[in-house]
Amino acid sequence: MAQNIEQTNTVSEKLSLKEKIGYALGDVASNFYWRVFDVFLFIFYTDVFGISAAAVGTMMLVTRLIDAFSDPLMGALADRTSTRFGKFRPYLLLGIIPIAAAGILTFTVPDLGDDGKIIWAYGTYIFMMLAYTFINVPYGALLGVVTADSQERTTLTSFRFIGAFSGGTLVAYLTPELVTLLGNGDQALGWQLTMGCYGLISAVLFTLTFFATKERISPPVNQQTSIKQDLIDLSNNKPWLILFSLALIIMFTITLRASTGTFYFKYYVGREDLIGTFTAVYMISLAIGAASTPILSRYFDKRSLLIGLMSLVAVFSAGFYLIPPNNITLMFIMQALIGFCLGPKSPLVFSMYADTADYSQYKNGRRATAMIFSAAAFSQKLGGAFAGAMIGWLLSSMGYVANQQQSPDSLMGILLLNTLIPAIFALLAVWVVKHYSLNEAKMAEISQQLYANENASNQNKPKAKTSQPNLHTQTTAQE
Repeated sequence: MAQNIEQTNTVSEKLSLKEKIGYALGDVASNFYWRVFDVFLFIFYTDVFGISAAAVGTMMLVTRLIDAFSDPLMGALADRTSTRFGKFRPYLLLGIIPIAAAGILTFTVPDLGDDGKIIWAYGTYIFMMLAYTFINVPYGALLGVVTADSQERTTLTSFRFIGAFSGGTLVAYLTPELVTLLGNGDQALGWQLTMGCYGLISAVLFTLTFFATKERISPPVNQQTSIKQDLIDLSNNKPWLILFSLALIIMFTITLRASTGTFYFKYYVGREDLIGTFTAVYMISLAIGAASTPILSRYFDKRSLLIGLMSLVAVFSAGFYLIPPNNITLMFIMQALIGFCLGPKSPLVFSMYADTADYSQYKNGRRATAMIFSAAAFSQKLGGAFAGAMIGWLLSSMGYVANQQQSPDSLMGILLLNTLIPAIFALLAVWVVKHYSLNEAKMAEISQQLYANENASNQNKPKAKTSQPNLHTQTTAQE
């Protein structure tokens, strides 16, 4: 698809199934890295790499904060990129070699002393996260420029997160087997070869996403905006500020429950053997929830749907507190219900971010799609980092001791972190999303105004210099 961005009479056209699947493959590729970090990186550093858990914890916090601040910078760079392939699609190819190399280096065990290993771990993990940002921020921003149809964006985001959850489940299941098979007794070698395989698979998937997608929306012609102005626009974009806060708060709910589920089953329930199955049920229910989003969003607007779903998450999480430790069946049922309710969160919120990009152009006459999406990723990473810190602080304060029988206070801390505390954050998310103002009627008004502005702009241009349409080039009757 070595061609210019397609010129079309409409940017609100229905997307083909091929393009939706092609876009979803990009998040399958991303999860060959993200799910590995999420599930296996900590134990790799302690059990294979050979550094202390305290050093790993400090490194995770420091590197994630560095990476979080790199997201807006990457967004600014992508917004200012201009090629015949578009602004964001080129990074799907340019980022392949860096992310594959970083994955292998991060899971390489060097022949160094303790200090040398820590320096290597910091350097390679920072490189890994920056490489991930380099390819994933433009990939996320691509959602905001392939279509202007709000419902199509919701559907496309659902496809994306079905890909993410499916890829994550696959990686969580296959990785230990691959490490053992490829390493043949040498875990360090097994991890290197496994990440090499994941790099090759991801390269193919990102390439398919590049070829399957098209960028149809551009900023206003001759837009010249400084990074400072982009940040000012963000600070004045109230719907985006609400989503920023919402993403940070919801990440507390998600991270607290996901990260303490292992503690809950190992110490509170006493069934460590069920951790894998419990996680798999959660991932599958997330995927089912994401797949249901286009259907649900036909009957409820995004704001109302989020309010209802996060209210249910709060109720089910609080209900988890009442489940006795011997009622395994009820735990699995409640976990599946929570996963189903959280599954639509990502498709809804990310499609809403795309709507805030339209709102910013409507209000300010400027568009910075990648900045909006990258700053959104920034809020999620902050939420995840601080939630992880909360887990450590609370468990430590209540007397948690690893691999020992826990005190009643420690067990209560584990129970609270997996139930009532996430429920409180879910309720806080409900309160925040109630202030979001971009409902379907408002988006139709914005679309109509942008369409009128674009028509007026095109009529004022000499015919010889007419350029392709930037945004909504069909009426809002089809939205």
